[in-house]
Amino acid sequence: MKYIYLLGIGGIGMSALARYYNHAGYRVAGYDRTPSKLTSELESEGISIHFEDNVNLIPEEFRTNPDETFVIYTPAVPKELGEFQFILNGGFNMCKRSKALGVIASEKKTLAVAGTHGKTTTSTLLAHIFTNSGKGCTAFLGGISKNYHTNLLLSNSEILVAEADEFDRSFLQLFPDSAVITSTDADHLDIYSNHAHIKEAFNEFASQVKENGHLIVKKGVEINAKLASNVHVYSYAYDTPADFYASEIKISGTGFFTFNLNHPGGVINNCKVGIPGWVNVENAVAASAIALLNGIGIEALKKALESFSGVERRFDIRLNTPECAYIDDYAHHPKEIAAAISSMRNIFPGRRLTAIFQPHLFSRTRDFAEDFAESLSALDELILLDIYPARELPLEGVTSKIIFDKVTIDRKVLITKGELMQYLSTIEIDTLISFGAGDIDRFIEPITNYLKERYNV
Repeated sequence: MKYIYLLGIGGIGMSALARYYNHAGYRVAGYDRTPSKLTSELESEGISIHFEDNVNLIPEEFRTNPDETFVIYTPAVPKELGEFQFILNGGFNMCKRSKALGVIASEKKTLAVAGTHGKTTTSTLLAHIFTNSGKGCTAFLGGISKNYHTNLLLSNSEILVAEADEFDRSFLQLFPDSAVITSTDADHLDIYSNHAHIKEAFNEFASQVKENGHLIVKKGVEINAKLASNVHVYSYAYDTPADFYASEIKISGTGFFTFNLNHPGGVINNCKVGIPGWVNVENAVAASAIALLNGIGIEALKKALESFSGVERRFDIRLNTPECAYIDDYAHHPKEIAAAISSMRNIFPGRRLTAIFQPHLFSRTRDFAEDFAESLSALDELILLDIYPARELPLEGVTSKIIFDKVTIDRKVLITKGELMQYLSTIEIDTLISFGAGDIDRFIEPITNYLKERYNV
């Protein structure tokens, strides 16, 4: 193969593959529906991208040499897409993103982090621990690391860190040497149909941990997998006794935590996490567990935890002053939103909390409307936007209003994206958080700049 073509190249997982193959010397190109900051970065790295479903825009050497062109596609790409049909019927070798990652991972010692939430921060922190320690790793991340400003780390090390995505059962292409499972909550019911099927998939993933490997599971998460021989199973928790857990947890006035890390070999005192929020102590415990079990030393671990800068769009503090604070978060599941709000209350006690929420997917909105409403009712004020459809067509009767009507707080408004910036100018803002996995990220910079100007920062 000489050429790598990616359908849906702008996705976070697809863009990491594009960077990997581009670095390996292949000619790389791709299609995506809309331009973004990420596609602009890929183009600046020499990757050709177009945004119109037009077979003639596929580079000629790719289009006319199917025997030399390997095509990778994301399951989010609709099968009726013209380019997809051309490739499908044109004699090209093609596979899903998850299969391509599985092939790459099979050649490395793979450390995988799975879970319906928590996996992006935990896997990015794990990759940082190995990189910062000097051991190094190749890492395929589900977000942009703020330490390295990329979603792909490259190294000659035998270690590969992978975010193991449960969407479309993608993580079943991985056979890790060590794995963390952070959560198995109901999600992606458009794929799995019910919670039982999600749990079955996580059990299957756990069963794929290699012989003599490690499986680290959050305490309280039920895994009943048939494991390979001599797989060592550990539990971890935030602050309740487990194989790995935090104790003596202290929070500073700015929301940063110190804690002692309890592990099977003893206690590591005075650990510090470089990003705020109690949920990131829990993520740090999980990342530390898999790192310690794979040869990272205590001092290297402590240094890496403290120097971790986090992940873009994961409890990402954009502004923090006594007058106004703004945080952006990718949360798009009720439990993620509840955890983020809890962390906000912890960091900013007594302050008034306003959130902007853009629901993601009609099916998720339908399936979790009551749970979303319950989580969002913990706010002081809610700005609710229309549903971001992503890969779905509208469902009859499913709009943001089915969440809105169930939210119990008085200060709430349902508006369009086009009305957002104007509406923000009409309200008092103390602490603000934006939630969502859709295109709400296009508003992060405008909101940040507006608040800086408004509050003379």
